[in-house]
Amino acid sequence: MKRILLLLAVTSYWLYALPAGIESAIKRSGLPKKDLSIYIKEAGESRRVVASLNASLTRTPASVIKVLTTYAALLKLGFDYRWPTQFYRNGTLKNGVLHGDLIVKGFGDPTLNADDLDDIVAQIKAAGIRKITGNIIIDRSYFRVGTKNSSRFDENPYSPYNAMPDAMMFNERVSTICVAPNQNSVSKKHPDSSFVIHNQLQRVNKPCRGRYSWPLVKIDDSKAVPEVWLKGKISKRCSTRNICKVITKPYLSFYYALKDALHSAGVEVKGNMRLRKVPSNARILFTHYSKPLEKIVSKTAKKSNNLYARHLLLFLGAKVYGAPATLDKGRRAVVKILREHGALSNGTLHIDNGSGLSRRAKLNAKMLASVLDNAYERYGMRWMKTLSIAGVDGTIKKRFRGTVVRNRAWMKTGTLKRVKNIAGYVKSRNGRYYTAVILVNTRQGRWKAAKLQNEIIQWLVNYKGRGIQKPKRAPDEPRFQHTERKACFIQADSFSHQPQNAYMARIKDMGYAYRVEAESDAYRVLIGPYESEAAAREALPRVRDQVNSGAFLVCP
Repeated sequence: MKRILLLLAVTSYWLYALPAGIESAIKRSGLPKKDLSIYIKEAGESRRVVASLNASLTRTPASVIKVLTTYAALLKLGFDYRWPTQFYRNGTLKNGVLHGDLIVKGFGDPTLNADDLDDIVAQIKAAGIRKITGNIIIDRSYFRVGTKNSSRFDENPYSPYNAMPDAMMFNERVSTICVAPNQNSVSKKHPDSSFVIHNQLQRVNKPCRGRYSWPLVKIDDSKAVPEVWLKGKISKRCSTRNICKVITKPYLSFYYALKDALHSAGVEVKGNMRLRKVPSNARILFTHYSKPLEKIVSKTAKKSNNLYARHLLLFLGAKVYGAPATLDKGRRAVVKILREHGALSNGTLHIDNGSGLSRRAKLNAKMLASVLDNAYERYGMRWMKTLSIAGVDGTIKKRFRGTVVRNRAWMKTGTLKRVKNIAGYVKSRNGRYYTAVILVNTRQGRWKAAKLQNEIIQWLVNYKGRGIQKPKRAPDEPRFQHTERKACFIQADSFSHQPQNAYMARIKDMGYAYRVEAESDAYRVLIGPYESEAAAREALPRVRDQVNSGAFLVCP
């Protein structure tokens, strides 16, 4: 009987108590505990919990929901996946003249921008095309998303973070207007006749500060051709100001920029733009590819890029349930992928658009921690580095600069009105890694929430304990899937060129079997094979320690 009472007492303490350092930080913050959800544990499969407060309470996640979107994308597609944009022609090509149309099919590459045009134009010319008598046809049917430019989530509808997705994305749907008062110049950064500018600026001989440092911008998108009005007084002494706004359709911007780039390269286009699906008689010319998904996911997380997250969710929907991509397919795909890999615990989950720019998105701290733990187990440091690194980059570059946390935390932040969240991993001074989720939904001030989160994370860096071993697996916790599979490998590294003999010899000297797989744009170094995922997982820590801390499992 005494043992039962003691067990109940320990369990009760684990359920309700917080470490003294965290308890003190909460009291200093002035924030009510009902507004906080905290869940901190040793990273991965460890059952040692450091702190738990309202961990199963449903919260508004804001941008920390991007953890689910980006991890699902990596699970489904892999770090090295590259987004395609396909180019076709129809008609006949003779003596450099295409008697027909140039056709472009977008698959939602969110990174396609003006810097890609040189390569695209070069490939068009390499196909022998010097003149196009027909039109430029754009197929944006891979996404079924409507034609809205902005989500209009808040009072800044033309800000880039409000940009809506499209299968034929270009320049992240952002139009850039360059205002150079010191040169009396107003221009579009890229050729684009899909909107017009009315310059009503008055240049004045005043210091370039305050109300004289930036123009007033008014946008009228009620017409077929949107109009941008630049008004007010601006100092002659100001250097160039780049005004970046969501104004027009990305496929129109792409068309005008491509046509101008072709003209500059000596390729004449007689026709105009048409929105149609790829004709059945079209012939593929080439496929333009994005940078690897690893870079796209990193920008999504580090810069909290809403448009990228929306595109990842939609693309997964099409990959899992077939095109055209829809929001519903995307939401179901993310959940399906995460559940299949044992990454989700139970609880209310609504992903909405995958970016966090939503009041309808919901999850709890334990659920987010389970996804983070799963990602830590599966991909380790390679995954962690896609998040913002404290004091180094992303949304926490300045937040932890000059503190003990610098280079010791890999986090995703999320901010909305009355929401201030942070989640990820913290490495303590004694070398232990912790999964940390701190969700604050409060009316008491986001600055208080940020200060509390900073104090807790700094406390965790200095933490020397081990937390409390949970007595048993709770029914709402995920069981990481370690399904026995054949021919598992550990990807030790990836190179853009054939790995050097000395590198391979070092791996061989360590006693590892390996193979090098050549792909179109990379050489993958795979250690193995192992008979099962369990065997490969057992070897993974050694490979990370001896070869590359970013090594990860590759199982069919």
